[in-house]
Amino acid sequence: MKELKITPIKEGTVIDHITAGNALKVLHILKIPENTTSVVSVVINVPSKITGRKDIVKIENRELDPRELNKIALISPKATINIIRDYEVVKKHTVQLPREVVGILKCPNPTCISNAREPIESRFTVISDDPPRIRCYYCEREPEDVIDRIV
Repeated sequence: MKELKITPIKEGTVIDHITAGNALKVLHILKIPENTTSVVSVVINVPSKITGRKDIVKIENRELDPRELNKIALISPKATINIIRDYEVVKKHTVQLPREVVGILKCPNPTCISNAREPIESRFTVISDDPPRIRCYYCEREPEDVIDRIV
């Protein structure tokens, strides 16, 4: 059996331990490929000693901001972020959901004040991390489809 190798990146970010099948959702929330000219590698459903299966995303020449990390934590709470410089991992950490998520989710309640034409950002309290459960700060609704609520 031939083994396919993914080329190392010189600078950028590797998102590892993404819940199997969610790599394309990670690409979507990071707006890739629309806003990148860099090399992006995606590996889906590879063996993992910890979880059985996992996905991996490598993004050349890009480091993620805290807002993007919060979105990834909502999709895959056990994902790890590796910052690469000169082909070496210089920083590695697991994503962590904050206790409150502001402005990155849409409330499922059409009458919620955060969905009105008011200048109010959505605001959710995190109830549990894995799987992520959240509650709207304003109307107290708990959306079941957290991933689909990411804006």
